[in-house]
Amino acid sequence: MSNLETDPRESACGGLADVSAKPVNELLTGRDVVLGGPRAMKVTRTLPNRDVRMVGAWCFVDHYGPERATMHVPPHPHTGLQTVSWLVEGEVLHRDSLGSEQLIRPGQLNLMTAGRAISHAEESSAEAVLHGVQLWVALPAAARETAPAFEHHPALPTLTAASSPGVTVTVIMGELGGVTSPATVHTPLVGAEMTLEAGAGTSVPLRPGFEYAALALSGTVRVGETDLAPGPLLYLGSGRSELAVSAEVPGRLLLLGGEPFEERIVMWWNFVGRSHEEIAGFRREWMEGEGFGTVPGTGAAPLPAPELPLTPLKARGRRR
Repeated sequence: MSNLETDPRESACGGLADVSAKPVNELLTGRDVVLGGPRAMKVTRTLPNRDVRMVGAWCFVDHYGPERATMHVPPHPHTGLQTVSWLVEGEVLHRDSLGSEQLIRPGQLNLMTAGRAISHAEESSAEAVLHGVQLWVALPAAARETAPAFEHHPALPTLTAASSPGVTVTVIMGELGGVTSPATVHTPLVGAEMTLEAGAGTSVPLRPGFEYAALALSGTVRVGETDLAPGPLLYLGSGRSELAVSAEVPGRLLLLGGEPFEERIVMWWNFVGRSHEEIAGFRREWMEGEGFGTVPGTGAAPLPAPELPLTPLKARGRRR
C-alpha cells in the first residue's frame, strides 16, 4: 500500500540517542489518513509518530478496518524499504513492475523489497470487508541498493506452548522464541501476530537488546500492565526478556520489534532515503518515467508524486 497523502509529512528518523534502554509503556496515538477519494479507505497511522518514529527498522504502520471498502491503489514507486502486507479479513491483489501478480488472503504474507526502485499497485474486489495492516521496514545502507524482489508466503510458522492453550503466535518476519519466518530480512527484527481465545494468556520471550511495540487488531488485549484496544500503538522500549499477554475476550495482537536502527533516514511520500537531494532525485525519476519500471495489468495511470516541501528535508532524530 502507498502513502497516498497529497501533502505528505517529512519523517526523518534513525540513530540510537533516543532509544529507551529500559522497559516503558507509552501509548502512541495514531492519526486518520484517507487513501484517495471520498469513498476511499481510511487507515490509522501510528508510525511514524510525532513522538516515536521507528521501532527497530519498522518505520511505517497503517491499520485499516474492519470495514466494507474498496482498495484501489494505482501504480506508485518505492525505494529503500520493504512493504509487509498482512490481512485479517478480505483479499487484496498485488501487482508490481517485476511482473508479479499475487492474491493475498488472511494468514498469508506478501513481502516486497523495493531496493533501489520498484513500483506496484494493489486492489480489492468492490465493497468487500477489509481488515489488515500495511507495514514498512527500512533497509540498511548495505541493502538499500539491492535488486527489487517479491515474495509470497502462503504459510508461516507458529509458536505454541502446551502451558498456554488458546494462544497462537504466528511469526510473520524475523525470529521469536526460536521460531523463524522464511521471509527475507536485512536487519535483526521480529513481526508476529498473536491470537488469543477468551481467558487465554501466555508469556512471550523477548530479546533485551530489541525495542518493541504492540498494536491490538481486535478485542482488548492485556499487554504487560496495559489494556490495549485497537487504535494506539503501545511502545514498550527495550530491556525486556519476556512479555505477559492475556485476554478476557477473544483478541488479536501485532508485536513488532527489532534491534535499534542506527542509521538516520529521511522518509517522504513512498521513498526512504538519506538526504533531501536523494529524495528529490527519486521523485524526479518517477515523474519522468525512469528507473521504476511499469506495472502490467492494472489499467490505471501511475500516481503522480506530490510537490516537495519548500523547506529542505533533513534528519531530526528518532524523537521530537
